Amino acid sequence: MTTIAYTKTRFAPSPTGLLHSGNYRTAVFSYLFARQHGGQFVLRIEDTDRARSRKEYEDNIVESLAWLGLEYDDFSRQSEHVGAHRAAIQKLVDSGAAYVSQETPKTPDARAEVIRFKNPGGVISFADVVRGAVSMDVSDLGDFVIAKGFDEPIFHLAVVVDDADAGITHVIRGEDHISNTPRQILIQRALGLETPVYAHLPLILAADRSKLSKRKGAKALTEYREMGVLSEAMLNYLALLGWHPEDDCEYLSRADLMARFSLDRVQKSGAMFDETKLFSVNQHWMRALSDAAYGTYLGRGEAIPPALLQLCKDKAHTFKEAQDLLTKLNVELYGALLPDLNEGTLRVKEPSDQPSATRKHLTHLLLLIERLPDDVGAATIKDVLMPYADQEGRAAVLWPLRYALSHAERSPDPFTLIAILGKNEALNRIHKALAILKE
Repeated sequence: MTTIAYTKTRFAPSPTGLLHSGNYRTAVFSYLFARQHGGQFVLRIEDTDRARSRKEYEDNIVESLAWLGLEYDDFSRQSEHVGAHRAAIQKLVDSGAAYVSQETPKTPDARAEVIRFKNPGGVISFADVVRGAVSMDVSDLGDFVIAKGFDEPIFHLAVVVDDADAGITHVIRGEDHISNTPRQILIQRALGLETPVYAHLPLILAADRSKLSKRKGAKALTEYREMGVLSEAMLNYLALLGWHPEDDCEYLSRADLMARFSLDRVQKSGAMFDETKLFSVNQHWMRALSDAAYGTYLGRGEAIPPALLQLCKDKAHTFKEAQDLLTKLNVELYGALLPDLNEGTLRVKEPSDQPSATRKHLTHLLLLIERLPDDVGAATIKDVLMPYADQEGRAAVLWPLRYALSHAERSPDPFTLIAILGKNEALNRIHKALAILKE
């Protein structure tokens, strides 16, 4: 990793709507890069679009960064810098680098007067950390608009002034901004400002390989949080969108990311947002929690039976899934209206030439379960029962046991069910099944 004397990065979102989760990848990369080099990371809310900017969207951005653990060193709003923007516009006009342009309005709300930058033309070249040397001919851009008036700068002018005033050294942003860079470099030169280092990140793609957007099903970060995705998992997953460590490790803690992240390993091609992969990463971090912490996330103050907790860890990819699983099992296994057992269903795996096999198997299993300790885990139960199932035929033995315990044709495995229900309740249910089996 190259040592950099001073580093300052920024995350500069617009509060015109809820940002989708992929937008925060830029914040993650900017934060990691700054912290790696002992630098600063700042949040700037770009709220110059007065008509569409909303305080609730700004609040959501602040809350989302806090949830991800991306602490910023400074906070500002672009609208607070109007004086600096006006001074820069005036300087450009006074120097002849920009001018007030009389326009012919094409729509009722169009301006009759705007301020345009006098484009000198030619080729603008810059070094991009991700893409290498970039050159663009700006001749075709014409004299582009930098402000609607002296107090109404548009994006290109405002971002140049704000980055310079904040001392931003590295601008890390999506590749959809790469075409904006030549305009901003022209403005920087005209104002006598330093050009920061640019790093344009690959686009984040939807499943159809188009740019990820809410219209393509992208969710806000808060939606994933409400689904029970852990912040550690989201941080881990966002960091892997367009970057990977040398050993391609998929599960990286905050400390791992701080130690291993590098812009040098950011790919140029687009990175696909895969919700299934996100949930897989989330399941990994869910399983890493202590049992007590897992229960806290589930909102369960009381201890969860170990077998039930293990079932959640095995099956659930989010805490919403785990909560739904617990609710489903509580209703199905303990509900007052458990469906009646059906003799035909109990016998469905019984060999036709062995009409008493199901009764025989349940009777033998009853004896094995009676010998178990009262508090025993699913793994031990499996070790005790499986030899008999292997000897007599797994389907013929385990199907009636599972059905007797759950009263359902689809349920967790019988070993987990016994551990969840407890030894005594499991024995009671097997006795009830035996009672309806005809000799």
